[in-house]
Amino acid sequence: MDRLTQDGAAPAHAQRESWGPGAQAPAMSAIRADGGTPDRMAWLVRTIEAEIIPRLMLAHRGSAVPAGLDTAECVAPSADDVIELARIVLDHEASVAGRFIEAFRSEGVPLQTLYLGLLAPAARHLGEMWEADECDFTQVTVGLWRIQQVLYDLSPAFQSEVDHSAKNRRAMLIPAPGSQHTLGLFMVAEFFRRAGWEVWGEPSARMPDLLDAVRTEWFDVIGISVGAEFQIEGLSSVILELRRASRNAGVRVLLGGPVASHNPDLHARLGADATAFDAHEALSIAESLLGPAVRRC
Repeated sequence: MDRLTQDGAAPAHAQRESWGPGAQAPAMSAIRADGGTPDRMAWLVRTIEAEIIPRLMLAHRGSAVPAGLDTAECVAPSADDVIELARIVLDHEASVAGRFIEAFRSEGVPLQTLYLGLLAPAARHLGEMWEADECDFTQVTVGLWRIQQVLYDLSPAFQSEVDHSAKNRRAMLIPAPGSQHTLGLFMVAEFFRRAGWEVWGEPSARMPDLLDAVRTEWFDVIGISVGAEFQIEGLSSVILELRRASRNAGVRVLLGGPVASHNPDLHARLGADATAFDAHEALSIAESLLGPAVRRC
């Protein structure tokens, strides 16, 4: 989904294709059975422990069908289907999970429904299994990598599933500083791009890179995913700096991620414009904040 760097990001302008069509997910084979290089394994452990697992543990666990699912034309995946997909990614390669998804597609289930109603809940279920000691750290890590690979493989089909046209809008989608999680942001980027937006995203970009990007490039929306409670501290200053540096004086700032969705007033506290629960809602809110597309200055 992205080209993560270990000790920071490449210059911001070099990263704009990180979430572009046809990107390749990091292969699990890159991590050897002995853990790969010490630096790479340290990065992986830090990412999972500090970002992904806290996000999963904080994620919504209700059984309600997420907003945006088209249940009029198909039957949404069930809770049993979510559990089955989680089991598959724990026990088998991503290709097996891909065939599981294809069975739903052959029955006419839209990819949007599978993204929000099956893949995302399966990732959350892995976190719940870890919390309940039903699987260990390594199993959760591998399972999440496999879900991410499935998303990569589905991306071309997801982008072509609807006939969209460019809207002359650009979004910067980033994690809160100090975070390197990618799965949720990739899904959000998928929905924005599918709706005709151009998306810039580099999960490991540092603050100077972000400021350089907003100074030199036009963004209509900055979306920030908040994955853990500790990331809230100092985030209001980050938002203020991005607004002040932005080439677009009216740039909108949208918060997402588990912590944001569990704190519906977080955007008001931190100086953002709105909070979204999932990828579909993030797109809907962003477009409602902007209104009709306008010419960039």
